[in-house]
Amino acid sequence: MARKNLLASVTATLGGEVAPSEARSDYTKRGASRSMLQSLDEMAEASLRLIEGETVVSIDPGLLEGSFLADRIGEEAEEFHALKVAIETSGQSTPILVRPHPNDAGRYQIIYGHRRAKAARELGIQVRAVVKQMADIEHIIAQGQENTARADLTFIEKALFAKKLLSRGMKKDVAKAALTVDDTVLSRMLSVVEIVPEPVMEAVGAGKGIGRDRWEELKKLVALPAGAARAIEFVATDEFKCAQGGGEAFNLLLAHLKSSGRKPRKLKAARAVQAWSHPSNSIIVTPKSKPNGFVLDLSEKDANPFGEWITQNLDGLYEAFRESRKSSTGD
Repeated sequence: MARKNLLASVTATLGGEVAPSEARSDYTKRGASRSMLQSLDEMAEASLRLIEGETVVSIDPGLLEGSFLADRIGEEAEEFHALKVAIETSGQSTPILVRPHPNDAGRYQIIYGHRRAKAARELGIQVRAVVKQMADIEHIIAQGQENTARADLTFIEKALFAKKLLSRGMKKDVAKAALTVDDTVLSRMLSVVEIVPEPVMEAVGAGKGIGRDRWEELKKLVALPAGAARAIEFVATDEFKCAQGGGEAFNLLLAHLKSSGRKPRKLKAARAVQAWSHPSNSIIVTPKSKPNGFVLDLSEKDANPFGEWITQNLDGLYEAFRESRKSSTGD
């Protein structure tokens, strides 16, 4: 896989074996906003080249711990099974990236490659890995950039990852570098995860195939408390849970919110009017009262000529109607 953009320049600048505390110190000394942005850009630029040319070692999966910042929602069982079979059949072609555990000597923390590590653990084999000394900020950018480059993370997973970064005190520049997005996209990501209720996001899951536009459509539908309450109620129903795949369930949710948000029309009660017929049965007139009108339905052999006669004599008929109204009211 062609690689570009992940983090080697920072570790190279820091001398490879530099401790995390020294890395943070060196990063802090760069000071001004412009220098800080350059540093983040360098991390992002080198991040996908990190493993190239590095020594790959074999590690017992039991010595590995997951990243301190999760970036996935759940796991696709079929995809993981396929990965596990591939590793069992052909071996682990791409090493994972780990760093020495910051608080537990002799153990390691996974930066990326969690599923490969899990597959190796279940297969009872060693996992191939590159070990790098990294500060937290380098860890975050490497993790985010690798998953972004692989197109592994969905829109909502990236949005939640960005929110977690900010909640840990990271700046927006770090989130943008980790996810390779600009201010506008980051702002939209954060607005979705801040407005869509957490139970709804959990129910939808990773949302494979559900892009930004559809999440923003959902955001608008749940922006008001009533919409949010309807969404939370619906994702708990059997109808939603039985939907095939995240995309179908998501579409059901959107359709439900749109239909429940419409106000029903209030119809006026129609008055019952009896049909009239001539004794000869040559004409039958069926009156039909509607909320905003009145229809005469003519049938039998004289229907057409009688209808034409009514049309031609509407002026006289209407005047007769008005005179009858005056007589009945005494005007």
